[in-house]
Amino acid sequence: MTQRILLVIGGGIAAYKCLDLIRRARERGMSVRVVMTKAATEFVTPLSVGALSNERVFTDLFDLDDEREIGHIRLSRSSDIVVVAPATADLLARMAGGHANDLATAVLMATDKPVLVAPAMNPRMWTHPATRRNVALLQADGIRFVGPNSGEMAERGEAGPGRMAEPLEILDAIGAVLSRGATSAASLAAVPQMHVGPLSGRHVLVTSGPTHEPIDPVRYIANRSSGKQGHAIAAAAARFGARVTLVSGPVAVADPDGCTVIHVETAAKMLEAVKAALPADIGVFAAAVADWRVANAGVEKIKKTATQRTPSLELVENPDILRTIATNRAQRPSLVIGFAAETEDVVEHAKKKRKSKGADWVVANDVSPETNVMGGERNTVHLVTAKGVETWPEMLKTDVAEALVMRAAEHLSRNEAAAE
Repeated sequence: MTQRILLVIGGGIAAYKCLDLIRRARERGMSVRVVMTKAATEFVTPLSVGALSNERVFTDLFDLDDEREIGHIRLSRSSDIVVVAPATADLLARMAGGHANDLATAVLMATDKPVLVAPAMNPRMWTHPATRRNVALLQADGIRFVGPNSGEMAERGEAGPGRMAEPLEILDAIGAVLSRGATSAASLAAVPQMHVGPLSGRHVLVTSGPTHEPIDPVRYIANRSSGKQGHAIAAAAARFGARVTLVSGPVAVADPDGCTVIHVETAAKMLEAVKAALPADIGVFAAAVADWRVANAGVEKIKKTATQRTPSLELVENPDILRTIATNRAQRPSLVIGFAAETEDVVEHAKKKRKSKGADWVVANDVSPETNVMGGERNTVHLVTAKGVETWPEMLKTDVAEALVMRAAEHLSRNEAAAE
């Protein structure tokens, strides 16, 4: 049985790839009908599209002949799948907002068939918080994504995530959706997500929270870290398409969705879990690991006695997780990011920490009691790199996480593009 595709072509430079997509789809025995946005006709002509599809091309919501028979409804129902390529930032926003003010968006609102979108836009547009929100909304509605890929953009000097998936990738994604027989948003949710996001195919390792170093079975040494910042970073990396391993100390924060979470208590166990999770593309060491532990923790609860009411505790240094991983030549992540929680001379301490630990970046913040950073919802950070220091404005910890993960994704893409 012939598979029927309704292709919605958006207005981006990647529209030219749709000509090859149509040709290859027809080579596989598929039929392709095409709806073009007004902007799409500025990049490829309806004449070229029609010649390759061997079908009439639809562009106008108010076409008298088509709408006499409610054409947009008929178009939306007479296919097996609706494919949007390229899906521009504007088109994704209108889809997420439920707009239906042209033929393309009216068809997408009226369809009862699975919808697959292939985003294409500038890297900063793809990683912009508004686009991330729109993508999350569309995914929650059952819309499936293929791409975008990373690489050079049409604009000179621009590189990163945002290239439209190649025609063969899109055809493979179409086949994956149709092979599951998904015909509604509810059933489509069971179809595995294709590689969405600027960190697609990457492994991100994050540590978060405090560690608890036992004094005896009842007491321990710890700090005030809530884990909110580290958990927010893990969640942001997952939203950006990464496979995320989160190694968390004891926290009261819920495990973030889409992450593999490993719960540990002590610094030694955290290091063990981190080593087991390698290799990774990015390592973000946000945990506030205790610097010291008790040399000989009590097997039983330490009791007060008449002769010694205050016990003497011998402390030894804990393993330095950041330095251990940053100097591990065999399995060092491509980008190692440490955190420096300081109460004085924040930036200067962070600069020294970056060099002494071997990290690429250090995120420094002031955790003095008056800042309410420990356990709070907001943070003011300084990003310390080999190039200098960036001081970011006060933001929600979730926004700090989004910004940091976006920068990390761009960093990897630029380095890979430069190496090619």
